[in-house]
Amino acid sequence: MDTCIFCKIILKEIPKYYIYEDDSVVAFLDIHPTQKGHTLIIPKKHSDTFLETDDAVLAHSACVAKKIGKALKDAVGADGVNIITNNGLAAGQIVSHLHTHIIPRFIGDGLMHWPGGTYSSGEEQDIAEAIKKSL
Repeated sequence: MDTCIFCKIILKEIPKYYIYEDDSVVAFLDIHPTQKGHTLIIPKKHSDTFLETDDAVLAHSACVAKKIGKALKDAVGADGVNIITNNGLAAGQIVSHLHTHIIPRFIGDGLMHWPGGTYSSGEEQDIAEAIKKSL
């Protein structure tokens, strides 16, 4: 896709600080890091979201995320990492090319997680059944 910024990064039309590359994926430092070392992994084959991506590509991307997550944690002395894939604009996906964020985390770093909610009476069962039916 000639207008996709991530496809341009894959073609090295846009310079990045690459930290990993193989036949299927590229990983590089995020230009707007949540924490220093924040890394993006993108498949070389374009797909808009996780939900539309080939299973083999997803499996390989997960293995690379694990490898980079361990290396990133060690390299910056992080206490943990978030491995996140946003899917769709409502979920915070800004670039329509599957990408996985690996964000180093530190105890007391001030980053907040999403708030938890509750279900009303019977709602949990209804939603679980609707999801099962859609599978």
